[in-house]
Amino acid sequence: AFGPTITSFVRPEPVPNPQDFVLWSFFNSMFCNPFCLGFTALVFSIKARDRIIAQDLPTAGSYGRTAKHLNIAALCLGIVATITCITLFVYY
Repeated sequence: AFGPTITSFVRPEPVPNPQDFVLWSFFNSMFCNPFCLGFTALVFSIKARDRIIAQDLPTAGSYGRTAKHLNIAALCLGIVATITCITLFVYY
């Protein structure tokens, strides 16, 4: 009446941790810090790292994305300011 029991094991997909961009934020806060964007990115990066340790991955992802966008803005503005200063220096 009863046959063999078949058990299947489904291995869950590993969920990657969100990135926190702490090194990039630290670089931008030291070298490319227009309008304090690098420092603000560093704050959000540290918040993201704290949320990763607390296993709150959605909030960590949100803080990480904010840090990434602030880092991109700080780096672009820093590069533009550097090129402008070099150009003005060479021109005069």
